[in-house]
Amino acid sequence: MQILVATTNAGKLREYQRLFSDIAGLELHSLASLPEPIDVVEDCDSFYGNALKKATEIAARAGVPCLADDSGLEVDGLGGGPGVLSARYAAEDATDLQNNEKLLSELSGVSGEGRKARFRCTIVLVDRDGRELAVVEGTCEGHIGREPRGRHGFGYDPLFIPEGYAKTMAELSPETKNAISHRAKAAAKMAPLLRALQNGEPSATPAPKPR
Repeated sequence: MQILVATTNAGKLREYQRLFSDIAGLELHSLASLPEPIDVVEDCDSFYGNALKKATEIAARAGVPCLADDSGLEVDGLGGGPGVLSARYAAEDATDLQNNEKLLSELSGVSGEGRKARFRCTIVLVDRDGRELAVVEGTCEGHIGREPRGRHGFGYDPLFIPEGYAKTMAELSPETKNAISHRAKAAAKMAPLLRALQNGEPSATPAPKPR
């Protein structure tokens, strides 16, 4: 079974290959393997909507099953924001530093429960005709620190302190981060569904309520 992963990031492809490495016969390829680039505008108001849009549009153009994800940060004190705007929170082409600075500014007067947050990831798998085969979701709970710490990771990792840890995501080793991340948790739910599909068993996973 060959599946196209909706990314040009070699690191993300390797992460998925590692997470699904025990599924015999499964081959994962990135968008970089296609002869022409495919760009999808992520303009939906939920992680599920963006992931589904990417998966269906890419599958339709490439003619192969596609797995796509969308993820971001949700902060309780910001009503669940920045959410789907996580990557462009400060501006359309914002850097990680600019996004982090805006987040700290927005939370400058917020303490306690208001700083509780989570990283959320939704993964969607569709067949070559765009039919939804499986949808899973993973979260990593934690809270937002007062200042950036650490040099690992990217995005909001320097500010996000996972539940049960004193260090930020950016201070944790890549191995520890990958074990507790929202994407890893979602992928762990997807693995048995991929295995079932590989064995010819139908998948009956309902889509999560759009967030």
